[in-house]
Amino acid sequence: MAERPYTLLSCGMSIDGYLDDTTEERLLLSNDADFDRVDEVRAGCDAILVGAATIRQDNPRLLVRSAARRADRLARGLPENPVKVTVTSRADLDPAASFFTTGASEKLVYCATPALARARERLGAVATVVDGGDPVDVHLVSADLAARGVRRLMVEGGGMMHTQFLTRDLADELHVVVAPFFVGDSRAPRFVHDGAFPAGPKNRATLAEVRQIGDCVLLRYGLSDRFQG
Repeated sequence: MAERPYTLLSCGMSIDGYLDDTTEERLLLSNDADFDRVDEVRAGCDAILVGAATIRQDNPRLLVRSAARRADRLARGLPENPVKVTVTSRADLDPAASFFTTGASEKLVYCATPALARARERLGAVATVVDGGDPVDVHLVSADLAARGVRRLMVEGGGMMHTQFLTRDLADELHVVVAPFFVGDSRAPRFVHDGAFPAGPKNRATLAEVRQIGDCVLLRYGLSDRFQG
């Protein structure tokens, strides 16, 4: 197998497994204490990856919020913030989105081959656009990130990205924070889509930690023999 980064998947979901509801306003699935925990995890990673749909829907900045953690990264010879990474099949992304315009970190866009020219025309001034295959192959993405020096990758969603990294057996660790409420709407996006998952009934994931964080709970799972428990 080609070298790839140690890959940590992170998400918040409702009790019934939804990442969001169907309204235009972003659904907050966590609390301040957990946002700080996520910030700490981000600060320990070389790159953060989200899907294009997450950029369109949530307009995330994907920055380390704590000034002390940014200073610590600089003291260790790292940039203030991890590299930002996204994956797109159509290059339907706004170059003015916060993903591209906030922070001085490198931005990488892995684009499906048929949309590569459009992506470079649209996003080439704000990001490095990379041919990701047709369709985009997350194995190729992982190998390319490793070649660029990314040793620890954090995948923050959405459901399509989580599904691809899990079903392609590219995930080493999973953090799931469960919020204390139900969404109750089957139209809402779920944590994962249909697929054949290596961590099935006959190959159970390793539960490494259960932690109460205010009114939420963190479940941390090991998914591979590279798990850093």
